Amino acid sequence: MALPTFVDRVVLHVSAGRGGNGVASVHREKFKPLGGPDGGNGGPGGSVVLRVDPGTTTLLDYHHSPKRRAEHGGHGAGAHRNGGHGKDLVLPVPDGTVVARPDGTVLADLVGPGTELVVAQGGRGGLGNAALASAKRKAPGFALLGEPGEELEIVLELKVVADVGLVGFPSAGKSSLIAAMSRARPKIADYPFTTLVPNLGVVTAGDTVFTVADVPGLIEGASEGRGLGHQFLRHVERCAALVHVVDTATIEPGRNPVEDLDVIESELSRYGGLEDRPRLVALNKVDVPDGRDIASFVVDELRERGLRVFEVSAASGEGLRALTFAMAEIVQAARAAAPVVEAERIVLRPPSVDGGEDFEVVLEEEGWRVRGTKPERWVRQTDFSNDEAVGFLADRLDRLGVEKRLLELGAVEGDAVLIGHPDDAVVFDFKPGMDAGAEVLGRRGEDNRFSDERPAARRRRLIDEAMPDRAEGETRADVARRLGLTVGEQTGRGTGSGQGPSSYEIGGADDPDWSESDPG
Repeated sequence: MALPTFVDRVVLHVSAGRGGNGVASVHREKFKPLGGPDGGNGGPGGSVVLRVDPGTTTLLDYHHSPKRRAEHGGHGAGAHRNGGHGKDLVLPVPDGTVVARPDGTVLADLVGPGTELVVAQGGRGGLGNAALASAKRKAPGFALLGEPGEELEIVLELKVVADVGLVGFPSAGKSSLIAAMSRARPKIADYPFTTLVPNLGVVTAGDTVFTVADVPGLIEGASEGRGLGHQFLRHVERCAALVHVVDTATIEPGRNPVEDLDVIESELSRYGGLEDRPRLVALNKVDVPDGRDIASFVVDELRERGLRVFEVSAASGEGLRALTFAMAEIVQAARAAAPVVEAERIVLRPPSVDGGEDFEVVLEEEGWRVRGTKPERWVRQTDFSNDEAVGFLADRLDRLGVEKRLLELGAVEGDAVLIGHPDDAVVFDFKPGMDAGAEVLGRRGEDNRFSDERPAARRRRLIDEAMPDRAEGETRADVARRLGLTVGEQTGRGTGSGQGPSSYEIGGADDPDWSESDPG
């Protein structure tokens, strides 16, 4: 089986890199066993980028290797070390590549050297516990996981960027014509459908240099799938002008140049989008006696239609100079009218299919399903083996209003709540107002060991405010009694009794941080 040398349509599977995980770490050194959180963040995953490369003329590489993946981000580490960024995967594509979804939705049309399309965004890196620390959560014992990168299937379709397109029946002499006008050397033979792929040639006419595309031969019904040319009609869409190459010396019975031209025009009209292209007609093979006679019979009729007609011979070179200068004239006019195309970087942002940045709650057979960019991203970032991380997730969802919305819709304790896509959802049992984490946690995900609003902290603050006004010889304990702050029985601090922890009250609250023997 012969391997293809030209491919103009491929289905490509692209996967961006996954973000690295954050890390939960505590700084430790001599005399500082708990120096604070110092876990670094995970690095973002690499993205998949399509870039127009003038040196690439075919999609053959992606035909052989249709699955491509970018590099993953590195994991974080202690001592505030962040993970490395995943390297972007840059895929070179030919100028004129159209990127679409499998259903035909066009995502981008890549024209112009250097134009880029970020087709799959790399996943975000997870935050380490140093980045998650706050006034209410000074020592997080968890970190966030990295997000997976985007993964999708796209269709790459090449539409050759040429100034002039040669169209006509098989064996009309298009390949011979492009070989005579340029240095292109396409395959030439005396049987139909010799040309199986588009050929490009560079033509010089005076000071104008332009490209000519030889499109595989068309037959009647090509726009509906007959023959080979229907696969390459897309390649004439970008041409500034079309040249009908008409065979004036065909040996097939029942054909004549005018009818051949009408058939090709009918197929172009059915394909659509080419009505505004200027047309030239090249009556080829006039070096053959019968060909010259037939050309002389039809040239006036074609000119009456408003067409510019040239009698040419690819074999002898007759009429080619006039034809190339007519092509150059049209190309110059088209270039002068065309806007300047600058290289640009396109970041693909398809419409959200998960509810957008906000969320929505829908009652389904399985339970209450929550869809939305934020809640689904937060679920992906959560390490469900860590109770504190689960509590942090619960708080985030509560602040977003998920719990309130569930209650408004009639959810009761014990109902199933699903977050995420139906194919990969996480299921929770609904428990409104549930506290999560260890006993030292107050609200879900908050560490009361570091809270400034504890009763002990309030008691110390009141005593500190009264200390400057104390009487001579008055101790800190005396100030506390004067302020009406009751002191419970102390059996473990300041007395040396060793009978256990002390208990202190401020309006009924315990204070383990005060001792009556405190000298103030």
